[in-house]
Amino acid sequence: MVCFFLLSSCNVVKRVKADEHLITSNTILEDGQKVTDERINNIIAQRTNSGMRKFLGFPLKLHIYNLARPNIDSILYANVLSDSAKVKRKTALLSKKQFDKLMESRRNFNAWLKRTGEPPVIYDEDKTIKTANNLRKYYYSKGWFNNEIVYDVETDSNKLAQVYYKVKKHAPYILDSINPIISSPAIDSLYAKFSQNSLLKTGEQYDEQNYETERERINNYLRNAGFYYFGQDYIRFEMDTINTNHKVHTDVIIANRTIRGDDSTTTTPFKIFKIREVNIFTDDNFDNRNKPITDTTTYRNFNLYSKGKLRFRPKALTDAIFINKNDTFSALAQSRTSRYLNDLKMFRYPNIDFVENPEDTTLTANIFLEPKKKYGLSFDPEVYTSNIQTIGFSFSTGLKIRNIFRGAETLELSGIAAIGASESPSDPDAAFFDINEFGGNIRLTIPRLFSPFNTDKIIPKYMSPSTAINLSATSQQNIGLDKQSLSGVFSYNWFPSKTVTNTLELFNVNFVKNLNTSNYFGVYQNSFSRLNAIARDINYIDSDAILFDNALGTNRYAPADSFIGDVLSGNTSLSSNDDDYLIVNNIDERKERLTENNLIFSTSFDYKIDKRNSIFDNDFSVFKWRIELAGNLLSNLSNVIGLTKNDSGDYEIFGVAFSQYIKAEVDYVKYIDLGRKNVFAFRSYAGVAIPYGNSNSIPFAESFFAGGPNDNRAWRAYNLGPGSSKTTNEFNEANFKLHLSAEQRFSLFGAFHGAIFADAGNIWNVLDNVEDDAATLSNFNALKDIAIGSGFGLRYDFDFFVLRFDVGFKTYDPSQNIDNRWFRDYNFRNAVYNIGINYPF
Repeated sequence: MVCFFLLSSCNVVKRVKADEHLITSNTILEDGQKVTDERINNIIAQRTNSGMRKFLGFPLKLHIYNLARPNIDSILYANVLSDSAKVKRKTALLSKKQFDKLMESRRNFNAWLKRTGEPPVIYDEDKTIKTANNLRKYYYSKGWFNNEIVYDVETDSNKLAQVYYKVKKHAPYILDSINPIISSPAIDSLYAKFSQNSLLKTGEQYDEQNYETERERINNYLRNAGFYYFGQDYIRFEMDTINTNHKVHTDVIIANRTIRGDDSTTTTPFKIFKIREVNIFTDDNFDNRNKPITDTTTYRNFNLYSKGKLRFRPKALTDAIFINKNDTFSALAQSRTSRYLNDLKMFRYPNIDFVENPEDTTLTANIFLEPKKKYGLSFDPEVYTSNIQTIGFSFSTGLKIRNIFRGAETLELSGIAAIGASESPSDPDAAFFDINEFGGNIRLTIPRLFSPFNTDKIIPKYMSPSTAINLSATSQQNIGLDKQSLSGVFSYNWFPSKTVTNTLELFNVNFVKNLNTSNYFGVYQNSFSRLNAIARDINYIDSDAILFDNALGTNRYAPADSFIGDVLSGNTSLSSNDDDYLIVNNIDERKERLTENNLIFSTSFDYKIDKRNSIFDNDFSVFKWRIELAGNLLSNLSNVIGLTKNDSGDYEIFGVAFSQYIKAEVDYVKYIDLGRKNVFAFRSYAGVAIPYGNSNSIPFAESFFAGGPNDNRAWRAYNLGPGSSKTTNEFNEANFKLHLSAEQRFSLFGAFHGAIFADAGNIWNVLDNVEDDAATLSNFNALKDIAIGSGFGLRYDFDFFVLRFDVGFKTYDPSQNIDNRWFRDYNFRNAVYNIGINYPF
């Protein structure tokens, strides 16, 4: 280990000159204590190389840079180009063109090493002085006006340097008094009101940021109180700290309005402005800029103007306007209007302009709208392959109709048609393109809550409420069990704030009909193989026979169904206490569940808080929860109507037993920015779906699964769980799930990033018809079956998306014996390799 550090030390200073020193660490000591706050450490002007630590970590970028030759041209000349005989031999061997390309490639590779790597950070005293000054300003801004900053540089014979910044804060200054000095009487009369929520509080330590935030707060208040011409520049603070015994006396100064003319400047008190008129120009664009207005309408004190026939119903536009006649001017109303108009997605860059009326303190609001084209058409052809198709072709098309009912509604019609050739066609005599899928979708978006009741007091229009009505139908052939599905959704969406999103799916109806249930064992071959093995073991069939008869055509797996029937009815040597009997029974229950038709009629509510400011924000949190109730309305109607139950004791609608359950999910994601492109990300998730009433199990589509590139990456999708069961099913699912993930992300070089991660979780069955102890969560002891995976990843950032490659290792495998679960298959041979787009959470 000592040799490694010595070699590493020699290597890192490879490009450091004799009179220079490579910075290996920067340390800030605050009253003798090391500062770990990343915000303070970011003040340092001269950072160390990436990966460099006090005891020499592994600065990868620096090592890459050191591989480059600083004088590549001289080296090439000395070693090759200066020797005419060598050049002649290489040219004869490679050709002149290839030889030139070889020389150029060596130059290009050397340049790539320099670009990808990172030059050594050489100690610079000027930057150290700059850092000390910046630290002095920082601590001053936090109230330590008399702080002292000194620095110390420790160098050694290996051309390495460690820099220490020593901070003595001394006593802080405390806010003692706040005195308003306001020139405009109209603002002065409001001071007592808007100062109640002041961020400047006597008795608290001085903080410069609070003064800046207070300026913004006062400005926003006055701009929303009618002071149209007001701005932050009119607010300033003057502090007195002379002979005050560490006290800060603050004057809050708000000046009069300044009016600048061509050759003079005057001041006048600020006045409150009201809105005299609101004019909406509904078809303002370049093409008709010279055309006269031909259509004028007044609706609820709004004036609407059009140079052609008015295309929108007046209410559709006025509902998006928060600027009202006779209201006091408000910047908030202006921003809400802009937001709502943009949310309609009907106009290009809506513009709001205020014009002062010189005869009084009123404003005329002019709103200019340029409608987008009414129709939009899209086409999307695709060619693909998959594990069930040798080749497939699909074509989707969509038609978007804006303002279809003149109320700013959007109607979207889309369809898809696909054909493909299966890898293993179920019918050898079928056509080559034996797979097909057809579907259509209709979606209507209404920019308000479509309801017979007035909901404005509950969900005001500034929350941009909207209604979505969606209908879709699909049909598949030779994909899984083949199915037809119909679905319909009626939902409300609204945004209480910039960070909060609410969605209420008032009605969500989903009907799925499986068309080819006789091919169940053709799809779920693992289950068929287990059945076949049991049938051979008990001599139900010969040792070389299979439960399959191709002569039966579409019913070729009928022998397997017959075997199940014989086992469960006691017509074989198996008894109900035998393990193989239980396996057959579980296979039959799973088959019945996965082949049954589903009718789901549900209501759900989604709540989301997303505090991410932008795609570049790496310090935020996202919290989501969802609650869903299914089947209650149909159950109550069935009771009222007096429908009879089927043999299983369930109500049926159109011959299908509808599902009844309650489902809840909670999801929390937290990002912590550690600086220098290092991010720690954490995710926790829990979900449960409990059947009751008309159901004793959850539909497959509503179940939970574990594993995959966005879940526990040490297991493939659907391969983990349930619990500690050793199932070999193609799709493992259950109705309860826990999941935790933690990931440390860091920069490597260029657009390449790395990560180390740990994933934990599993799925279980709770309160349903599954009786397998290994697969159920009966008590807290079952939590010992939480699977743990760990690994590392490599990512490449294309700016608009991230290509991700992760390697997951089974660290704790609950499917193994209890005393042999840790690191059982912790090796590359048993690792799971995941490729994904963007980060897993």
